[in-house]
Amino acid sequence: MRETPLSMPHVCLFILKFGDGGVERMMVNIARGLSLIGVRVDFIVKETDAPYLHLLPPEVRIIRFQVSKQKAALPKLIDYLRNNDPHILLSAKILDDQVALQAKQRHAGRTRFFLRPGTALLSRMKARGTHPLRRWLKKRQLVSLFSRADGVVAVSQGVADEVVEISHIPLDKINVIKNPTITPELYRQAQMSVDDEWLAPDLPPLILGIGGLRRQKDFPTLMRAFALVRKQLPCRLMILGQGNKEEQLLSLAQELDLGEDFRLPGFVDNPYAYLKAAKLFVLSSLWEGSPNVLTEALALGISCVSTDCPSGPYEVTRGGEVAPLVPMGDPERLAEAMLQTLRQPLDAKRLKEAVSCYTLEKSARGYLAAFGLTVPQVIDGQ
Repeated sequence: MRETPLSMPHVCLFILKFGDGGVERMMVNIARGLSLIGVRVDFIVKETDAPYLHLLPPEVRIIRFQVSKQKAALPKLIDYLRNNDPHILLSAKILDDQVALQAKQRHAGRTRFFLRPGTALLSRMKARGTHPLRRWLKKRQLVSLFSRADGVVAVSQGVADEVVEISHIPLDKINVIKNPTITPELYRQAQMSVDDEWLAPDLPPLILGIGGLRRQKDFPTLMRAFALVRKQLPCRLMILGQGNKEEQLLSLAQELDLGEDFRLPGFVDNPYAYLKAAKLFVLSSLWEGSPNVLTEALALGISCVSTDCPSGPYEVTRGGEVAPLVPMGDPERLAEAMLQTLRQPLDAKRLKEAVSCYTLEKSARGYLAAFGLTVPQVIDGQ
């Protein structure tokens, strides 16, 4: 284990309820990146057998808060802050933000508290059809959180703009930092072989969608677009993921008569091997924050098409320069872009270069700068 001197910057990542989503994975990657550049990192969770935690290096100290309810974590967090007084505490979910900012009121040390909204908050409420009264209450809650924080890290400019619109906090209080999406294991897993006959190279082109089977990803639009593409070009569509829209999608597949050219295999352990075998990745979302799978597909040199949803795709694709951007919920426009990209794919090297800044180290250095911290330079022999 590499020793991390006490003089180094000290950052705590606080995320109690830990699932298998993108927020959790990015918080783990933030910790990995910060540790990589010499930062002391603590990682507070409720369960230590949660997904992705095995990716943390031994230098990252995992601290377990054994609590049944979120509010029970407050005294534990206050004790942690009193005993450790890290320079920064970073939280990324609203319930965690609330606990963190309550602890902030009771902490007299040096710790500064940063929030990391990971999605387009206003766009999500609009797309979900949130009741106006509930939307107003949610905005009040967010205003309270953002105004009390010492700083905000947004995963894209679109997310930052919505935070300003919600809270009216000064834009200079918000730092936009790209997600640490591209990792060494991305490339390793992409090269692994998977026993799936659909990945055979002599079959019609494979179009891939990946994500939770829920409203946000709008897979019905992708399926309708695929039905149009299939009339002009032999191809297949596979959607990887699980969620509450599975039956709806299977029913739609029958309605569109997609037959054996469509598969919904559910969750897979290694989606990157499927990405590597695909001719096209399609993001059909209604909202995002910074779409990690789109970034990963481009990093692997896979041609992509995306909706121009709020927010993230515009920035990831450099304004549509490396992947066509189409309106949300428009199967015809999506199908046109899919056909064009299948017939005229961009150079893989160009796709990879477009997302070369989404790495662990580059993201970590962005966080360090946002926190106003520096890692002391180590001079050989001293």
